[in-house]
Amino acid sequence: MPPVPTDTAAPQPPDAPRRDAAAAATAAAAAAPAGSEAVPERETWTRQMDFIMSCVGFAVGLGNVWRFPYLCYKNGGGVFLIPYLLIVFVGGIPIFFLEVALGQFMKQGGIGAWNIAPLFKGLGLASMVIVFFCNSYYIMILVWGLFYLVHSLTDTLPWATCGHSWNTEQCTELFNLDLCHNVSTNATASTWTFNFSCADMTNKRSPVIEFWENKVLRLSGGLSEPGEMNWQMILCLVTTWVVVYFCIWKGVKSTGKIVYFTALFPYVVLILLLAHGVTLPGALGGIIYYLKPDWTKLVEAQVWIDAGTQVFFSYAIGLGALTALGSYNRFHNNCYRDAYILAVINSCTSFFAGFVVFSVLGFMASEQGVDISKVAESGPGLAFIAYPKAVTLMPLSPLWATLFFIMLLVLGLDSQFVGVEGFITGILDLFPQPGAGSLRRELTAALCCIVCCLIDLSMVTQGGMYVFQLFDNYSASGITLLWQAFWECVVIAWVYGADRFMDDVARMIGYRPLPVMKWCWAVVTPLVCVGIFVFHVVNYKPLTYNKTYVYPWWGEAIGWVLALSSMLCIPCTVIYKLLRCKGSFRERWQLLTTPIWGQHHLEYLTPEAEAKLLAPEPPKEKATLFETVI
Repeated sequence: MPPVPTDTAAPQPPDAPRRDAAAAATAAAAAAPAGSEAVPERETWTRQMDFIMSCVGFAVGLGNVWRFPYLCYKNGGGVFLIPYLLIVFVGGIPIFFLEVALGQFMKQGGIGAWNIAPLFKGLGLASMVIVFFCNSYYIMILVWGLFYLVHSLTDTLPWATCGHSWNTEQCTELFNLDLCHNVSTNATASTWTFNFSCADMTNKRSPVIEFWENKVLRLSGGLSEPGEMNWQMILCLVTTWVVVYFCIWKGVKSTGKIVYFTALFPYVVLILLLAHGVTLPGALGGIIYYLKPDWTKLVEAQVWIDAGTQVFFSYAIGLGALTALGSYNRFHNNCYRDAYILAVINSCTSFFAGFVVFSVLGFMASEQGVDISKVAESGPGLAFIAYPKAVTLMPLSPLWATLFFIMLLVLGLDSQFVGVEGFITGILDLFPQPGAGSLRRELTAALCCIVCCLIDLSMVTQGGMYVFQLFDNYSASGITLLWQAFWECVVIAWVYGADRFMDDVARMIGYRPLPVMKWCWAVVTPLVCVGIFVFHVVNYKPLTYNKTYVYPWWGEAIGWVLALSSMLCIPCTVIYKLLRCKGSFRERWQLLTTPIWGQHHLEYLTPEAEAKLLAPEPPKEKATLFETVI
C-alpha cells in the first residue's frame, strides 16, 4: 500500500477510525446469530440532482421571500449584504456542510448519525424534537395559503371590498390618503356610507385586515379564549396533510421526483411576478428603498444579529433534515461542492425575492400616497396582509392573487414534506428492522402526519394564532437553533476531532476541504453562535401579538417548555450516559466518545480503500533535500 502523505492525514488516536470500523464490524458479525438477515443496503437517490433539488426545496422556503427582503430594507439596504454574506461564509456554509457530510459519512438520519460520538446522541434527539415542532406549526402557513387560494378563484377578491358578513362598521375601502383632507368626506364602502375626516382614519380598518382576522383567523381575545374550531380550516388542514403524506410515503425515490416541480416552480412564478411588478407605477421607488445603502447601520449590533439569525433560519440548520438527506447520498458524492452550490442558490433566491416584494410594495405605497415604511411588512403580515392588499390595486387582481398563493403553497410544501421526511428517517434509523419492508415506513409516516394534524387542531380555533406564535417563537426559535448549531460544531471539532473529520470527508470526496472549514468548526462558528445567543437572551422581551396583546405568564411558561424540551436533550443525555457507564471518568469518556461504526465503514475505512482515495502526492524537492541532509 502506498504511504499516505503526512500533510493530508491527521495523527490518529489509538482508536483510529479504520481500526474502530474493523473491530466494530467484526464484533457485530460475530454477535449476529446464525441465519440472521443481513442489513440491507441503504436506499440512495436515483440521481444526485435529486439531492440538490431536495435541499433547495427544504432550505429555500418562505423565509427567503417574506423575511430577508424586509431585513435588508430595515438594516441599511445593500449594506446588509456585508454582514449577511460574512456570516454565510463563517457560519451558514460550515454547519450546512457539516450536517450533510455527517449524514453521508454515517449513512444515518438525524439521531443515528451522532453514533460518531455516542455520548452526545442527545444532539440527534434535540434535532428530532425541533423538527417535530416545526412540522407541526409550519404547515399552518400552507393551510392559510390554501384558504386564500380557494378564495382567489373569484371575479372579485373577497378581501377587496367591505359589506361581507365578517366585516365591521369600521371597514373602509379608502386606500389613497391623497383623497383625504381635514374636512368631512363621503366615502362609499360597498353597501355602507361613512362621513369622516382624516383624523378619523385611525379608527378605520382595511377589508384586507378584517378578512385576515375575522374570516381566516376568527381571532379571539387571547390565549385563554380558544373558542370554536373553524370547519373550513379543518378541511384545508386535512387536505394539506394528505398531500404531504403522499409526497413522502414511498421514501426518497418518490420525494426526489416531486421536488423537481416544487423546487423549480416557485422560481417561474417569482420571475412572472417580477416581470409584472417592475411595470407598475412606483415600483422603482420600492426597489431603491430595498437597496439604498445606509453605511451607519454597520456599527449597530442588531444588524449583525439579524444577519446571523436569518442565515441560520434560511439554511435550515439544526433540524436534522439535512443530515437525513445527506444519508441517502452515495458515499463518494462530493458534498463539499454541493454545500457551496446550495449556499449560492439559497442566498441568491433571497436577494432576488427582494426585487419581487419591493417592486409591489413600492407600487402599493405610491397608490396609497404613503411612505413605503408604512406598508413594508415581513412574515405572515407580508403574505396575508400587505401582498393581498397590493393585489387588489392591480388589474386582473384574481389572476395575480392565484399565482402568488400557488407559489406560496409550493414554496412551503417542499420545506414541509422534506422536514417530515427527515423526522421519519430519524425515527426509522432509531428502531431498525431490516426485514420490515416499505409497509413499516408507510405506517410510520401516516402516524407522524396524524399526530401532527391533531396538534394542529389547536391552531384552527379562534385562539389558534396565539398558539401558532408560541410554537414559532419558542419551539424552533433562534435560541434553540443556535444552541443546536453550537454543540454540533463543538462535538465534531473538539470531541471527535476536526482533523479526523476532515480525513473522513477526504475519504468520501477524494481530497481535503480548505483548512478554513476546520477553523470555522473549531473556533469561528461557535463564537458566532454564542454571540448571537447571548444577544437574544439579554434582549429578551415578553411575547406579544400585533404589538397590543401581551401573553400571560403561563403562556410564556408553555413557550419555554417547548424551547427547553429540545435544548435539555443534550446535557440530560450526556449526564444519563455518564452515570450509567462504569469505570473512572476518563474510562467512561473514552468509551462513550468512541464512534459506533456501521457495516459500510468496514469497506470504506480499510487501509486499501483509503489508499485508493488519498493517493500520495509527488515528493517535493525541498522536503527530499532536507530529509537527505538530516
